[in-house]
Amino acid sequence: MTTRLGLGLPQMRQYSIGEDVPEVARAAERIGYDSLWVFERALFPEPARQGLYGVDGLLWPDDYRAVADPLVTLTLAAAATERAELGSSVLVAPLHMPFQLAKSLATLDAASGGRVVAGLGSGWSLDEYAASGVRPFEQRGKVLDEVIDLCRAVWGPDPVVHRGPTADIASAVVGPKPARPIPILLAAGSDRALRRLVDRADGWLPVSAGAERLAAEWRRLRDLAEERGRTEPIRTVLRVNTDWRAEPYEGTDRRPFQGSADQIVADLVEHARIGLDEILVDLQSTARDARELTDVAAEVFVKARAAGV
Repeated sequence: MTTRLGLGLPQMRQYSIGEDVPEVARAAERIGYDSLWVFERALFPEPARQGLYGVDGLLWPDDYRAVADPLVTLTLAAAATERAELGSSVLVAPLHMPFQLAKSLATLDAASGGRVVAGLGSGWSLDEYAASGVRPFEQRGKVLDEVIDLCRAVWGPDPVVHRGPTADIASAVVGPKPARPIPILLAAGSDRALRRLVDRADGWLPVSAGAERLAAEWRRLRDLAEERGRTEPIRTVLRVNTDWRAEPYEGTDRRPFQGSADQIVADLVEHARIGLDEILVDLQSTARDARELTDVAAEVFVKARAAGV
C-alpha cells in the first residue's frame, strides 16, 4: 500500500507568506502531495527560559525567529487548492482560547470542503505560555482535554452545551459546522498523553527520531490500544523535519533526513516500511526561497514514488 505524502508549507522568515504559501500549495497539489501542513511557534524568546523542547542547553534554531500563524497559513493554502488535506502538526492547543479555536477550525473545514485535520499538542515552551497560555503551564493537559471536548461539542449538532474551566455554553446554536467530522490527531509520547490519544483522539502525530525507535513507539501505542479495548484504527502521520542540502552529506554522523534528496528518499523508504499511513515531509528550513522549496519538493516526491513509497 502506498504511503500518503504531505508537505510542510512555507512559514519561516525567508518566505513571503502572502505570495509563497498559495504558490507552494498549488504546486504541491499539482506535484501530487496528498496534504499540506503547518506547525506552530508563537515566539522566539531571547534569552529563553529553557532550552528547545524543554531540554537544558539545547538552543532554539534561528528558523523559529519568525514563524507565520498556522491558521492564517492554512487559510491561504485552502483558498489556493482543491484537493489536498490541510493539517496542523501541531497546533499548541493551550495557547488558544478553546471556543475560538473550535470555531476557526470548523469554519476552515466548511470553507475548504471538508479538508481539515486538527493536529493538536500541549506544548513545552514556558515563554510561549507566559505570553499567551490560557491557563498555567502546569494545567496544559487539562486545557488540551477541554479543547477536545469543546471541539466535539461545537462541531456536533445544535444546541451546543459545554461546561468547562475556560468555556461555559449553557445552550447555543454555533455555526458554521464542519463539512465532515474533523479528525483530531495528537502529538503524544508520555504514558498519560498516549492514554489520552487512545481514549479520545483519531490519530497520532509522531516526529521521527530514527526508524527503529519509531517502530518501537508504534508497537507501544498499538499494545496500549489493545489493552484499553480500542477497536477503531489509529491514523498515523509522521512528521520528518529535513536538513536538505544540494550535495550529499558525506559524514559518518549523518542524521535521518539529513542530506540530498536521494538521501532523504532513502530514509523515507526505511520509515515507510513501518506501516504508518502518511509521512509529512518538511523541507522549508534550508530552502532559500519558494522556488527552491517547490523544486526540491518535486524531486523528493518523484523519487519517493519511484522507490515505492
